[in-house]
Amino acid sequence: MKKLELLAPAKNLESGIAAINAGADAVYIGAEQFGARAAAGNSVDDIGKLVEYSHLFHVKIYVTLNTILYDNELPNVESLIQKLYNIGVDGLIIQDMGILEFDLPNINIIASTQTNNRTVEKIKFLENIGFSRVILARELSITEINEIKAATNIELEFFIHGALCVSYSGQCYFSQEITGRSANRGECAQPCRSAYDLIDSEGTVILKNKHLFSLKDLNLSEKISALANAGISSFKIEGRLKNISYVKNVTAYYRNLIDQLILSNPQQYSRASSGKTILRFTPNIESVFNRGFSTYFVDGRQSNLASFDTQKSLGEYIGKVQKIVENTIVVKTDKIINNNDGLCFFKNTELLGVKVNKATENKITVDNADELFVNAELYRNYNHKLTQEVEREDSAIRKINISVQLIDSIDALAVVIVDEDQIESILYIIENLQEANNKEKAIETIINQFSKEGDSIYSVNNVEIKTAKSYFFPISKLNEIRRQAFENHNRVRIELHVFETKTISKNKEKYIKTEISYSENVANKNAIAFYQNHGVGKIELAFEKLKPQHSVPILTSRYCLKFEMGVCPKFKNVAAYKFVEPLYIVNNKRKYRLSFDCATCEMTINR
Repeated sequence: MKKLELLAPAKNLESGIAAINAGADAVYIGAEQFGARAAAGNSVDDIGKLVEYSHLFHVKIYVTLNTILYDNELPNVESLIQKLYNIGVDGLIIQDMGILEFDLPNINIIASTQTNNRTVEKIKFLENIGFSRVILARELSITEINEIKAATNIELEFFIHGALCVSYSGQCYFSQEITGRSANRGECAQPCRSAYDLIDSEGTVILKNKHLFSLKDLNLSEKISALANAGISSFKIEGRLKNISYVKNVTAYYRNLIDQLILSNPQQYSRASSGKTILRFTPNIESVFNRGFSTYFVDGRQSNLASFDTQKSLGEYIGKVQKIVENTIVVKTDKIINNNDGLCFFKNTELLGVKVNKATENKITVDNADELFVNAELYRNYNHKLTQEVEREDSAIRKINISVQLIDSIDALAVVIVDEDQIESILYIIENLQEANNKEKAIETIINQFSKEGDSIYSVNNVEIKTAKSYFFPISKLNEIRRQAFENHNRVRIELHVFETKTISKNKEKYIKTEISYSENVANKNAIAFYQNHGVGKIELAFEKLKPQHSVPILTSRYCLKFEMGVCPKFKNVAAYKFVEPLYIVNNKRKYRLSFDCATCEMTINR
């Protein structure tokens, strides 16, 4: 039976715990350094606390070490890996192949999407050298995923929700080129989100001040079943820089979807962790940060992938303005608007916003309606009521079902707990065993006190007393025994957490190329040795090291601006644009040439 894993992001310890409580089967989080989100680092101590909490539910913790590394950093990385192994993390997500030259502990190594995992040949190579899992490129279609799964046995992970980079992961040097901040070093300045003018070779402006490469967010909520059938076992949510409300909301939403899939296919799929989440809010992925949604390339190439007019969050579509009287507007909508909601709208392609002061059905009073107009399309980019509900500490609670028995043991009373995973723990009570005068009252008191869950992770289904005698305990003593029994069961569950590991094999498996360019991101002596050991004869250093002076691609993408504009000659799309190639993008006096490879359906931005 195939386990389906819901993998959630965590910016920090608090966010990681929130993701687990909202239903995540696994969480990925950055260490203090060397993660692809430099602003989301965490101490080993905090990661250790997250590991301890997660393993109570048999949730896995993966740590991102997915930047390229320089020689002077290698000793610190090797030391960090040992520390992470010692605290019990379940896997490391890496980009730099130099890490494989270390004397690694027995820990799962996962190939980051930054390693540009797009072909059967690449994934087979990674499998054959010992990677336990590959995070596939976001650009792949279900057909391509099927082909990869048919040719390999490695676990496949795929992004299902969140922000999209316009470039193939690991193949973007745009930020490094413009600002000196490398995306491959976790410091991307996101120049792809900026506005550009599109001009042709004669200087004619085709589009002005548009966010040409700012993609809408990914939303594959309707593709979970198809992806599972294609071979995906880990469903990943993007967002290590997102706030807790986002993480809770999106995780809970996909938890429900995956649970429904498992419930409908009990012979085919199962949960990857334990416990059930109790929600005190209704998840709504449209109400949290989003730039609009697409399914990207999962069903093949399509248009309307970018948000040309803004790189900001639109949120949830509300409806059209029908009437305006001073600061009160009438909106045609089926949504419930709340006081203090934030609404936004486009006016002459500019995104503007208002705050709701009062809402009564479809009549809404805003702080300032001067820029609003009849037929303006409103979006809600801040849902005040939902945010308040989600931000409550008890908005998502995760519980493991247990049964409790009190039975006789030799010179002791045994408290036996058996949970939903059939894990058993026993706590022996030896001292102060006093037979009860009122048998029925004593039994009732014991059952009542052991049925209380408090702030534990357990949901008590039933309490049975199977003793020859009835014992009396003060309520304070029963509470202490219950607490000790729960803590004892915690220890047993953590001890029985299963580490499924695959060892890196230092073999001579031939790499898929004999010569590699800067796009393989080789930045240290270990990485050079790795590729040499795998048959690569000519190795060009990483863009960050090489700093090439000639014209080279600084961004490679499956997204095609021509196709998005409706002027792709390969698909014979028709549009009103007339231009003379090559095309250029211009921003702040910087000018970059666009190239289009119709044979591979790829676009590059070139210096």
